[in-house]
Amino acid sequence: MDAGNTAWMLISTGLVLFMTPGLAFFYGGMVRAKNVLGMLMQNFFAMGLMAIIWVAIAFSLAFGNFGDGGWIGNFDFAWMKNINESAGPAAFGLTIPFVLFCAYQMTFAVITPALITGATADRFKFKAYAIFIALWLVIVYAPVAHWVFGGGWLAKLGALDFAGGAVVHINAGAAALAVILVLGKRRGWPREGMHPHSLPYTLLGTGILWFGWFGFNAGSALAANGVAAQALMNTFLAASAGMIGWLVVEQVKDGKPTTLGAASGAVAGLVAITPCAGFVGGMSPIWIGLAAGVICVLAIHLKFKFGYDDSLDVIGVHLVGGLLGALLLGLFATSDVNELVVNEGLFYGGGLTLLWYQLVASVVTLVFSFTASFIIAKAIDKVIGLRVSQEDEDEGLDFSQHAESAYNFGSTTSMDRLG
Repeated sequence: MDAGNTAWMLISTGLVLFMTPGLAFFYGGMVRAKNVLGMLMQNFFAMGLMAIIWVAIAFSLAFGNFGDGGWIGNFDFAWMKNINESAGPAAFGLTIPFVLFCAYQMTFAVITPALITGATADRFKFKAYAIFIALWLVIVYAPVAHWVFGGGWLAKLGALDFAGGAVVHINAGAAALAVILVLGKRRGWPREGMHPHSLPYTLLGTGILWFGWFGFNAGSALAANGVAAQALMNTFLAASAGMIGWLVVEQVKDGKPTTLGAASGAVAGLVAITPCAGFVGGMSPIWIGLAAGVICVLAIHLKFKFGYDDSLDVIGVHLVGGLLGALLLGLFATSDVNELVVNEGLFYGGGLTLLWYQLVASVVTLVFSFTASFIIAKAIDKVIGLRVSQEDEDEGLDFSQHAESAYNFGSTTSMDRLG
């Protein structure tokens, strides 16, 4: 047990949890005013339901049989069994309380399904959403987490994922694509303009995400050490470079850089550096962030070419950004930063071995998540329906799903002001 490491991980756990409200505001600002509470509710609800399912079964499925090189964990930690041990099983090699490790990983399990909500905005029935993410956490997220974070078969193969390029971003992005293919397009898209109702909300959310991402990436070192410090620096630089890359493309292509582009570019850089954060150094995070900013801004236009309605560009940013970061790790990884890098990246004399492992992990995660998510979404659609009715969609999710309104546009009388 190490007091310094424990203190840092307590802070990191809080930072990552704070990312989910940040995501809610990031997405909430981009939807129309009649749907903002619906978006905020879906994200906040994940903080409730996912935490309970995580400690009941999903954590055990993800981290049981740790290091076995297999496909799924066991039930050793189900219902909080054996989680309150002081330092956990010896196989984990932790210097922090095992219950803290469980809590830290729980914050990842909360935000990953919440990422999907950006693609499904304006039309996902709340009851169907709740059932979907509950099933998805157990059937999709937990196995993928075991393959990579839990020492499963992808980890044994040699694939690297420091903080969730495959487990979080490719996983959620592939699931988002599957769900929107079942949901269908928003009414009026792409003919009608569906502009963000509050870009200040989106920028506020971006700032919270950027701040929380230091816990997401630097916390994944599970210690207050040099790897964590390098991951923090890499995270900052990649976000900055991602913003610049996105804005340069906007300036060249459209003649004006936008605040939405600045927010989206920063998040694209954060996504791409996530799998790389503790494995690269020097100028690498800048090149990774720049590549993400340029490629992701171009990728979001694919929805118009192929006709899928990715409302808030989850696929263009998280799926494409996650894939990009996972593959670029095969070029930039170096053991100078982290001794866990056995096969160095191509640019550091390691050949194509790591790049191949990264490609395998990325493709397998994408195919598995997409297929399983599509089946889950189809099954829910057949039983209770996945999408709100036409009338509810026109009315907006705020009132139709929650009987509330985010904004009161009525006149304020003197009696109202007096309470």
